[in-house]
Amino acid sequence: MKSLLSFTVALFTLALAGCGEESDKSPVDGRDFDAEDYSEPEPYTGRVIDGYLRNARVWLDMDGDSQYTPGPMTFENSAGTEITLRDGEPTALTGEGGVFSLDTAELVQDPSISPDIDPRDFPLFAVVLPGQTMEQTRIGEVVLEDAYLLSAPPGVRNVTPLSHLVRQRRLIGLQDLSVISTDLSDALGNVNLVSNYIRSGDHRAHAYARAFARFMASQFPPEYANLLRNGDGRERYLSEEAVYLLGVSFARNALEVVQVVDAAASQGNYENINIDELELPEVPVELDDPVILERQTVLARGEGSELPATMSNLSVSAELEFDYSEDGRLTAVTANGCMMPSMREMARLINARGKIADTDVQWMPSISLSQESASYHEAEGADERLTFNWQDRTATFETTTTCHPGLASSSALGGPPAIRYGWTMADARVDSLTATSDSKTEVLRPDYQFANDAFFGFTRSVDGVNEEIVALTSSVQSCEGDIDPEDVDAAQVVSAQQPFTVTGSITLPDEFTSPALEFDTRNDRFRPLRFGFLDEEMSSTPGVSNTEGFDWAFYYPFDNSSEFVADQPNLINIAYLNRHGGSRACGREFERAPSAAYARVNYTYQRLSEYLSGLVE
Repeated sequence: MKSLLSFTVALFTLALAGCGEESDKSPVDGRDFDAEDYSEPEPYTGRVIDGYLRNARVWLDMDGDSQYTPGPMTFENSAGTEITLRDGEPTALTGEGGVFSLDTAELVQDPSISPDIDPRDFPLFAVVLPGQTMEQTRIGEVVLEDAYLLSAPPGVRNVTPLSHLVRQRRLIGLQDLSVISTDLSDALGNVNLVSNYIRSGDHRAHAYARAFARFMASQFPPEYANLLRNGDGRERYLSEEAVYLLGVSFARNALEVVQVVDAAASQGNYENINIDELELPEVPVELDDPVILERQTVLARGEGSELPATMSNLSVSAELEFDYSEDGRLTAVTANGCMMPSMREMARLINARGKIADTDVQWMPSISLSQESASYHEAEGADERLTFNWQDRTATFETTTTCHPGLASSSALGGPPAIRYGWTMADARVDSLTATSDSKTEVLRPDYQFANDAFFGFTRSVDGVNEEIVALTSSVQSCEGDIDPEDVDAAQVVSAQQPFTVTGSITLPDEFTSPALEFDTRNDRFRPLRFGFLDEEMSSTPGVSNTEGFDWAFYYPFDNSSEFVADQPNLINIAYLNRHGGSRACGREFERAPSAAYARVNYTYQRLSEYLSGLVE
């Protein structure tokens, strides 16, 4: 069956190659031309189909931004010649039978300047105008009230939900479904994804297309739909990245949509399926394409199992991978090796509705110093996982290791969790976060007085006892005026501090006095540089010598480096876990990376679109 499909697609492609040839355009500057050989360029025609769609806006996307571009528009051909198209990208509204005809006269060029521009080199796009576009059905024309976007690969002139799937998979870099075997290709069988399934009477393909259209409409931005409702389809709203993200989500969920349709087709009767009654996946999409944390690599294995250790003697003990949904929400953190879930970081993430990019500084580290972690890391496979259920306001932590005294471990992930989390909200912020295990119940209650994007105070109780109370005692205090002129342009400078206090039943070392959070707030940024903390479990880890408390110190990429993200400048590059250094002067150049530490954590980031593309089969 796959061979038949490949043959069908090949024939269809060959047929396209013979259609829509343009001839020389009549000169308008008085030059001589061969009138006998001259003919008007043929329009570029095709159809827009869910059922046949009348009054849908269609255009040739020549600049690759996935939106209609009006004229005058400058187009650069493959030879580097710039050509001005007075009328912009060829566009039209579809007519009866979904037929469109694009005027390609402007694509015909003076051969002494540039070869003709071939419309078959560009994808076609179409958008449904809610309240205006009509679908031709067996019972007559029906007004469509939901907007959605369609496209087709270059050269393909049937613009349908199925052709949209083909193009999106190609954009991601995947092979066509006609030449590879995947769950989706097996489910689609011999469906021709670039054909006119209305004309061929392929009810199965039509059912898939209608379900795809409904799924895409459910993800379409309401603001754009409202704009189109009162417009003519030439309105620009979405970025190229946003259209790509919508396409990636469509490609990622296509199999589930197909499976829902198949389940509804009683004995293969696809013609009479009520698509509106199907329970299709509901998948919100983040359209801004933020940079998100992909991985933390933890180096906390010391020579001879002793910490701190020099940088040359620190080796990898764990790798943490971060998983996301299409809307940019963190769904899980999986460790090869051991990790230490931070309730404070979890609360920050919850306050950002799970969207890690909205936390600004993404996932400040909280790690395990257990030397056993390295042994687990050396073995293949995941060892621990923190999983979020945003709908239920719960999370679970599973471990198959012995890195955590008092926590029950499972033989494999997917078994009973070692810790169960639940949270309550007040004024759209975490009111309390509770962690329940076999050995204790731990509750974190944030205190938002003087809170900022990176830190808040809190009370942490264990089995009803207030073990740790951290209180921010003022707002962030700037000392930018105290910076030495020689340090003004330094890569990192402590330009602000925020004092805090620690009380409770936790043991307070003499060195942990007058602690203060440190920030670099120059150039309208808000970069945490150093914060001190106490952790009795970490301090008592075998091989760890520490009675003074710890500091996390953060380092950021240089502005001119490839790692720097201009619209997200507060992304940590490297973090070091040090012995607490006590109070230090504000206004100083921040210390260079230490020669020895308890741990080093390297951060790796990627765009959400890159992450999601990697999940498409």
